[in-house]
Amino acid sequence: MVRTEETAMRDYWIQTMLKIADPVLNYLATRTLHHAIPMNFHPDRKPYAMLEALGRTACGMAPWLEMEGAVGEEAMLQEKYRKRMREAIDAATDPQSADYMNFSQGYGQALVDAAFLAHAVVRAPKQMFALLDENVKKNFVQALKETRKFVPFVSNWLLFSAMVEAALYVMGEDDYDLVRVEYAVNSFQKWYVGDGTYGDGDYFHWDYYNSFVIHPMLVDILRTFRAIRPEYERFYPTVEKRAARYAQVLEQLINADGTYPVIGRSVVYRFGAFQALSQAALEEYLPAELPYGQVRCALNAVIHKVMKNNNMFDSDGWLTPGVYGEQPYLAEGYICVGSLYLCEAVFLPLGLTPTHRFWTEENQDWTAKKIWSGQNIMCDHAID
Repeated sequence: MVRTEETAMRDYWIQTMLKIADPVLNYLATRTLHHAIPMNFHPDRKPYAMLEALGRTACGMAPWLEMEGAVGEEAMLQEKYRKRMREAIDAATDPQSADYMNFSQGYGQALVDAAFLAHAVVRAPKQMFALLDENVKKNFVQALKETRKFVPFVSNWLLFSAMVEAALYVMGEDDYDLVRVEYAVNSFQKWYVGDGTYGDGDYFHWDYYNSFVIHPMLVDILRTFRAIRPEYERFYPTVEKRAARYAQVLEQLINADGTYPVIGRSVVYRFGAFQALSQAALEEYLPAELPYGQVRCALNAVIHKVMKNNNMFDSDGWLTPGVYGEQPYLAEGYICVGSLYLCEAVFLPLGLTPTHRFWTEENQDWTAKKIWSGQNIMCDHAID
């Protein structure tokens, strides 16, 4: 393949994604994550840290692991990390493993963490489940079912319960619980506040939870079940249109220099705030007025800006809390080092082949860069 600016960009994304993931997956390969994971802030979150780190890492990497069509060095890297991820799942779900993770203890955080791992299964059913050894499959299914003991809060947490059931359905389990799915889907129909945005419960919150959780999970839950639920088939185009609009807004929030508004809670998930935009590209429902090359360059600007600060990692390669470098005061009390790995969700478009137009379209300025360089572009409009 002739090396171009676009292929260099893909290479950079892959290397960045793997650099972030390596501490989590390398220690799981030797079942020593429980010793290695740092707990130098919010140490009381230790019972949840490992599953948070694995689930969120897997959630972002899954489409790349599942993607067919890689060649050369990328194909070799992909195969290496496919095996490493399956080893990680084994280590996490084997009750005899030193790194066996918490799927059932505490007040419910384990449900949150398991849901991100479940989302990885929905995004990559072959690599994240079908190719596992039979005993590992049984352990994995049992681990997810253990989270059913938790009653989710009436908020975005409803989607965590629904996502676990979506994964169990994908895994071929007959006892998936559609009641949990229906409760989540029906609730978010009521919580839609307009112009591509949902409330998180009865109220709207200024934060990125529409991207961290709501749009990505709601879209994929409906995609998963619409074949057996005719009402989901009818409702899905509306949900996708809302998600596309929200993705468009996210693109407009990326400043000309790659910075973006830091607002609301969980901002230390860094560029994970753009998961909904990345998913719209991956699943090909970007609005027509938003070219793939433009989205790629916008996301690339954010990734470069955030990664520019070397204090994003500690001396052992673990993520530190912050948006730009190490800023622990930005981390709420429910956040530990494992939580930070939701930043991997920005890399979802790596699940598109290198020949997809997301990667082959010429570089284009994004909305803010066009405006602040004096270009004349069309004005923005809300959706009905």
